[in-house]
This record gives sequence, structure tokens and C-alpha cells, in this order.
Amino acid sequence: MAKYVFVTGGVCSGLGKGITASSIALLLKAKGYKVFMQKFDPYMNVDPGTMSPIQHGEVFVTADGCETDLDLGHYERFIDEELNYTSNITNGKIYSSVIEKERVGDFLGSTIQIVPHISNEIKNKIYEAGTSSGADIVITEIGGTVGDIESAVMLESLRQFRLEMGVNNSLFVHTTLVPFLYGSNELKTKPTQNSIIELRRLGIQPDIIVTRAPLDLGEHVKEKIALFGSIPIENIIEAKDEANIYQIPINFHKQHIEDIILKQFNLKVTKSNLNEWEDLISKVNNLDKEIEIALVGKYVELEDAYLSVKEALKAAGYKYNTKIKIKWVNSEDLEPNKTNLKDVFKNTQGIIVPGGFGSRGIEGMIKACNYARINKIPYLGICLGMQIAVIEFARNVCEITDASSREFDELCPNPVIDLMADQKAIINKGGTLRLGNYKCDLKKGTLAFKDYKTDSIFERHRHRYEFNNNYKDIFEKNGLIFSGINPDTNLVEIIELENHPHFIACQFHPEFKSRPTKPHPLFDSFIKSSIANKK
Repeated sequence: MAKYVFVTGGVCSGLGKGITASSIALLLKAKGYKVFMQKFDPYMNVDPGTMSPIQHGEVFVTADGCETDLDLGHYERFIDEELNYTSNITNGKIYSSVIEKERVGDFLGSTIQIVPHISNEIKNKIYEAGTSSGADIVITEIGGTVGDIESAVMLESLRQFRLEMGVNNSLFVHTTLVPFLYGSNELKTKPTQNSIIELRRLGIQPDIIVTRAPLDLGEHVKEKIALFGSIPIENIIEAKDEANIYQIPINFHKQHIEDIILKQFNLKVTKSNLNEWEDLISKVNNLDKEIEIALVGKYVELEDAYLSVKEALKAAGYKYNTKIKIKWVNSEDLEPNKTNLKDVFKNTQGIIVPGGFGSRGIEGMIKACNYARINKIPYLGICLGMQIAVIEFARNVCEITDASSREFDELCPNPVIDLMADQKAIINKGGTLRLGNYKCDLKKGTLAFKDYKTDSIFERHRHRYEFNNNYKDIFEKNGLIFSGINPDTNLVEIIELENHPHFIACQFHPEFKSRPTKPHPLFDSFIKSSIANKK
């Protein structure tokens, strides 16, 4: 039977609940236990798939095609385990499920109420994560802050869960803020005290308190928090600010957080194997080179909109002891004719165009792609970035000057990017994209084959429009290489160019499979070429 750890947050958002949960999972995995992670978000959207990246950050996609919160990207990068549809639960998903059951008569005429019907559904999702994953320990992060109206039913469900499972099968970790007041030069514990009081008011007693602070608490402050929290002082875990987030699990390890959890669960406290993680920290702290990569996108005002891309670039840099300096380029700024691209990219060693939706900023991306192709700058296109490369090549090499995508111009005469037949009848936008893992066969002798070193791969998708195969012959005659093809649908997955230091683009999202200790092959190759470009 699985054990369950719940990570809640108090005082304010942004304290690092996701990193705390990921660190705990990493440390428990390092003890030899099988872990699984889950995120509960209190918003009423069924999933974040239709939410603006500028408001909510990127949408992470699991291998089984679930659109999820970006925190799941942190989870997978830390624990190097593939998560699934049970890993991201929202209020919208819970309420939709209960209403659907009510409509078909599953409740046998009962009056549907928040308790027990909604709370039971929430508990069922927690149990389902444990059974479907086969994990020894499930770590669940609760989004929002204790006291929020939206998350009240989730916390009520956790209170019931503790009652059902008992203290030896469930554990609560509460993250809080301990601010430093510069006027009086002291750390203040009152916000933490009030947060614990609010949690107790909901019927939950924390077992571990993780304190976010800019400096060491000191024994006196820890004793005070332990007293008000009714827990041993060793259960107060300090989460001091760190420039390198990969240091946080090691900081927790030094405070024995995983041992505290295992003892409460009556599980064996084994020796930790953190060698790979400690090697990563050493690499990150001792990068001796730097290159600039220009990320040309339409959501650059919020870096979290490209969080997995950013982390994948950095991970590839670690392998080559190189710090990746990302130049955030708003594609709309490249559209005016007076824009001098030579000035924009004068210090750039590589150009990446990531995913996105809609027509805004597209012409600027096409200009950036054209600049990379002509000036032999390493280029990596992802999803929309591949479609941009196709349109640019069609216009400027194949001389199809009016080439475009149906997404940007429904009446375009030459839609080199188009909707496939199975997408044309779709009305709803949510959850109807091509999502999750699809197979791709690689062409021998290509850059893609050289990068992956295998015949076939599985990669995660999130898009609706595809390359229009009616134009395949003219592209090939003009030198475009179709190096990756889906064997089941014949859809184009990867394109590349000959006679270029590094020009490759893919329809899928390789960033979702990149890990800080295992950079994705396409990012690895791109960064390696960009470093060579600087030399």
C-alpha cells in the first residue's frame, strides 16, 4: 500500500512548494523507494490547455497526452520519472467528473454536495495515483495558499484522508514564509504562526514545517516555530534562498527530511545515493564558458512561458561546462522593416524558435529563421518553430511567395501548414490537440539520426496543424530533408538542411523529455554546434 506526502503552502504563493515537493521525491528515490508525484490546482479550468502562457506559464505535456501545470516539468526533471493523467488534478476536472456521474445517475438520486461527493472524488484521485503508479510513496502538492476559498474543499479532503489512512500512511509538509525586516534586523515568525493556525482551523496538523527565509533561522527562531507548530525542532526544515535550485535537495538532505518521513511511515531508512545529483551541482557551480542563445518568441515577457525550453538549454550547457545566456527576443519587435537583425543577433551563437499559437509575431519569427539559415547560425525550431522554418523555406527557396499556414490565414492559396482531416471537424479547443507520445522513424545519414543514434523515437506533441504533404516533392527538390516521419500517419516530424552547420526543426516538444543530468539529444546537438559557432 502506498504512503502519501502532502505539501501545502501558507502566507503567500511563490514560496517554492513545487521545488520542495520535487526535492522530497528526489531524496526518497535516492533511498531506493519508488516515487510518484501529483499536483492539485484549485482553479476551475479542467486543465491549463486553454490558458494563456502569459498568465499561467507553459503547459507541460505528459507522455500519455495530459496537458498539465508547469510544476510537473519540475517534478519530471528532478525525479526523472514519467508522470501521467493522474498527476494533475484541478477543481474543474473534479467538478466535471462529479457532474457527469450525476447526469448518468451514478448517485442514485442523492443530493450532490461538496461533502461528501466532491471531497470523495478528490480522495479517489489521490488513491488512483497510488494504485496506477505502483509507487511506494506519492507526493502531492496542493496549489494556492491555505485560506484560499478555491482550495478549501481540497484541504477538507486531505483532513478526511488523514482520518482514513492514519498518521503512519500520510504526512503533511507545510511551507511558510519567515520574512526578514530590515528596519529591526530580525526574522519574524508571526506569518508562519498565523498560517499554522489557519491550517489547524481546517483540521490539519502539519508534521513538517519548511521555512522559506533569506538567511539561517538560528535555534531561537526554530524553537519558537516548533513550539507553535507542536512538532519537534528537528522537523523544522530550513529552505534558505539559493541561487542554484539544484542545491535545495542537498540542503534538505543535510537536515534529514527524508529520514523523518520514512520513520513516520515505519519504512526502512536506507543509505542515500546522491552521487549523480552532487556531480550536477558541482558542474552548475563551475561553468567556465558562456554562449548567448537568442530565443525568439511571442510570450517572452513571462519567462515561465518557456520554462522547459529554458531548462533544456541550460541542461545541455551543463554537459559542456557552458553557461547559457538566453537573449529574450520578442518576435513582434523584429517585424518592422527598419529592424536591423544584424544588431539584434550580433552576439548570438544560436537561434531557437519555440512553440506557440496564433498569428501574432509570426513574421518576426520568419525573419529570424531566414537570418539563421542565410548566415549559417545554428537553428533549432520546436513545434511552431518547425512550421516557421517550413514557411520561410517555401517563400525564399521554393519561391512560393504566398506560402503560409491555415492557422494564420484561413484563405491562404498555398497552405504549406494545414489542418489534417481528423482535426477539421473539431469545435472544442480544450484537449483536442495532437497530444503526448507519438512514434517517429529517423532517416539514416541525417543530423537527426546522428543526434538520437537510433532508428525510432517517441516524443511528446502539443499542436493541431501539420506539414502539408502535398508540397513534399517541391521541398525535397529544393534541398529540404525530411529526416523524421511518423510511420503510422506519414506526418512530418523532423526537417533539416544540408550545407548548414546546424539547422533542424521538429514538430514535437523535445524540451519535455530533457533532464538536468540527461540533456535531450536535440538540445545537446544544438548547444554543441552553438559553442563551435562561437569558436
